[in-house]
Formats: sequence, C-alpha cells, structure tokens
Amino acid sequence: MKKEIIILIILFISFGLAYFFKEKTDTSNRILKRVEKNIYEKYDFYKEENKNRYELYKITNPTLKTKDIVLRVNIGLDHSFYTNTKEVTTFDKLMLVNKYNYVSNDFQVKDLVKVEEYARENMYLNKECMEAFVKMAKDAEALGYHIRAISTYRTYDYQKKLYENYAKKDGIEKADTYSARPGFSEHHTGLAIDIDNIKLSYDNFENTNEFNWIKDNAYKYGFILRYPKDNTITGYIYEPWHYRYVGIDIATYIYNHQITFDEYYYEFIEKNK
Repeated sequence: MKKEIIILIILFISFGLAYFFKEKTDTSNRILKRVEKNIYEKYDFYKEENKNRYELYKITNPTLKTKDIVLRVNIGLDHSFYTNTKEVTTFDKLMLVNKYNYVSNDFQVKDLVKVEEYARENMYLNKECMEAFVKMAKDAEALGYHIRAISTYRTYDYQKKLYENYAKKDGIEKADTYSARPGFSEHHTGLAIDIDNIKLSYDNFENTNEFNWIKDNAYKYGFILRYPKDNTITGYIYEPWHYRYVGIDIATYIYNHQITFDEYYYEFIEKNK
C-alpha cells in the first residue's frame, strides 16, 4: 500500500513539474514572439505586410539598426533596383521619383515655367522651385558666388535618349549608377536642378567655392543635396551638382539629420498616403 502511495506521489509530482515547465516554456515563447514583433512595431511607419521581409533583410544585414531595416525595406531595397516599381501619377512638391517609383511619359508637372535668370537657355522648373532657386542664386551672387542651372526639367523622351547613349557608351550596369532610366529621373518632376559655377564643368563643381557655400546653405532655400557621398540607398554615385527642392522645413530636417529624401519620405510622408 505504501509503495502504491509513493508511486502516486511521484507521478503527481512528475505531472506537476511537466505542466509547470510547459507553461513556463509557452509563456517564454509568447514573450519572445511579442518582443520580436515589437522590435519593428514600435515605429509608426512599420508595415505588417512587410514583417517577413524585415526578418529576411535583418539576416543579410545584421549590423543595421532596426529602424534602418524597416525604412530600407519600405523603400524597397530588399529587392533589386527597378523591380516592384510603382507609378506616381500626381504632381506634388514632395513626390518621390527614384529607382522604385516612376512617372509615365505623359506626366504633367504643375506650374512649369521658364527659368529666366541664372540658367542656361530653355531651362524649365516648377514655379515655386524656380523662385526659390533664383533667390538662392541672387543671395550667393551678393556674396561673390556664381551658380547656374544647367539641367532642369527633362521630358521622358529626352531622358530616354540620354540614358540610351550612356548605356551604349559604358554599358547598362555602369550607366545605372549615374543616369536614371526614362520615367525614373527626378528631372521629370521639375523639382531637380544640376548646377555649375559657370567657369568649370558641372562634374568639377565639388572643387569650387560655390559648392562649399551651397552645400551648407541650400537647405535655407528648400534644397537638398539629393545624392550624397558614400550612400547606398539612392543607387546613384555622389552628385555634388544635383539638388532637389522639397521646401525649407523638410530640407532643414534632412540637412540636420544627414539622411536621404528616400528615408524622410518613408518615415514621414508615405505612411500618411
């Protein structure tokens, strides 16, 4: 009888311990899953549909901060450039045209006007952008600096010819690092400007006093250096001559935080669309 009681006690204790550890394990797993999910969910630009993509991107980019993982996946950087693309159909000062977002060949820029000052002939920009650029150029001139718009709005057909010539000359892979495919160029928006100092070629702009002034003052007029040095997000080489109009407040934020417009767009703008 005593033996049977002892066996029953042992079985009771065994079942109790098994249940305890099972509950503890299940609880731990639930906590781990919750923590894992919250790693991404704490950002208000988190997208539930992208969760698996965040996980995969984290595996291949283990040194990136969680915020950067979420932003880069939202941008589309877990896929090759020019894949999973989206059409932008409406003009907006804060529209994003990059290697994942394009406009069609009949896209219309709002308030497209000719740049009458501080530009080569037949240069056109969105009116607000043009006025900001002229003001910047005048203020620069008053300080002894001379800047000029040498490339502004481009039509789809113009960009097509330009890109095809570059691809023929250097091959598609290299051309893609410095020239946009037709439809994917910021110049289609009427909000982008290539600048020189009149004396030197634009690709020497970095070596001018004008560049030293504009890189630290362009944001005060609403412009950002669109393709910064040592950046892997935009897909383009460093272009010290290429500036994009986004408005003073946003340009100031981008300048102070040293981020790209792509990052700003997916952190603050895209989530509200």
